[in-house]
Amino acid sequence: MAARIVPLLRSKGKRQMKRFIWLLALLVAAVPAWCTKKITVGQLEEMLRSMNQDKKSDTDVATALKQVELSEQLTVARMNSLVSYVPGAKTTEQIYVLEARSAMLPPPADDLPSTLAPDAAAQQAILAKAADYVTKTYQQLTKMTVTKTTLRFQDNVEAVAASSGIKGSATEVVTTAGFANAGSFIHYINSTEATIASERGAEKLPSEKDKTPWGANRMIALQEPDPSLGMVYTEAQAAGTLKWLRWETVNGKQVAVYTFEVPQKKSRMALNVCCFPDITQTGVAHFYTATTASAMGGTGGGGGVVGNFQTNTNWHNFKSSVPYHGELFIEPTTGIVVRMITMAELKPSEEVHQVDTRVDYGPVKVGQQTLIVPVKTFVITNVVPNGDSGVGTYTERNTLFTSEYKNYQLSGRK
Repeated sequence: MAARIVPLLRSKGKRQMKRFIWLLALLVAAVPAWCTKKITVGQLEEMLRSMNQDKKSDTDVATALKQVELSEQLTVARMNSLVSYVPGAKTTEQIYVLEARSAMLPPPADDLPSTLAPDAAAQQAILAKAADYVTKTYQQLTKMTVTKTTLRFQDNVEAVAASSGIKGSATEVVTTAGFANAGSFIHYINSTEATIASERGAEKLPSEKDKTPWGANRMIALQEPDPSLGMVYTEAQAAGTLKWLRWETVNGKQVAVYTFEVPQKKSRMALNVCCFPDITQTGVAHFYTATTASAMGGTGGGGGVVGNFQTNTNWHNFKSSVPYHGELFIEPTTGIVVRMITMAELKPSEEVHQVDTRVDYGPVKVGQQTLIVPVKTFVITNVVPNGDSGVGTYTERNTLFTSEYKNYQLSGRK
């Protein structure tokens, strides 16, 4: 297949298409930094292939990727197919950003199974197996510890210096001359590693208080664990909103995808996002004129103001119990849940606009057993970093977290 693609790309039609793509890229580069173009995964592949043939630099390719947004999920298989077109680390970074930003979306239609949807009875049978699995197997998981490694990608902030107390730091992403400030685009910030505890398949809060100055360091922290499969399935089932959506392929297996909605009255999903500013101004102002300037300690020949001015900033958490909706990905023969997506339903007037979470589950050897446990998560957030502090500018901040879980151990064992 690849041997046939190259001659086609060299044809006249393809040359015209490439010129069109680059003209479009130039137009995109001329618009404000926040304006992005939505493209499919296939168009992303064509874009990278074309830039590779034109021998574009790593910086140029990364710059182009910052200006697009995917309308489909960039799956691991599709990511692997792009390897030969990636010129360097900056491009790789932006591909990881695209993967995280598209994690909640369905994959390209061509990647979906063509199998017909099961009838109503078969759909209910799959849900019955899933309910049995969640209550009798997943929620019976023993106490464990696991190493959680998290990568943070974020916009509207400079890379964090080592002196901030955050483990790991990154230099600012370099862009081509004349391009918008790199800080306005989502880029890698840092990585952290921690040992966490889980019980009944749910992550537990750490016992030690987090002393990191969240908010003041222009970053947020999610101070509630990821949603628990047991809680979500129970609430979705109680809400009576589980509905068939489609077949999808996950890890080479065909799985059944169901949607659900959990209203406010039935939801126990808690959000705790740190931190947002409360700004107060205190002090005394003394106004003076040209004639009273000397007595008042003023300077210059005209009037002015002197005094002791203070601006105090206190930081508070956003805490709320919210309704949510999402999707469950279920193996039809076993009822095993291999993926869960939850999307918090938040008001535009709130400081937090978006918290979407995807948890992927997989088999892991733990002691002498093989258990189905969380292996990877994606979290997409959008917040108003200035909160309701009354500052003159309104900005939003997007943060992506991707986490991997390794080295599961039974609690109390090394």
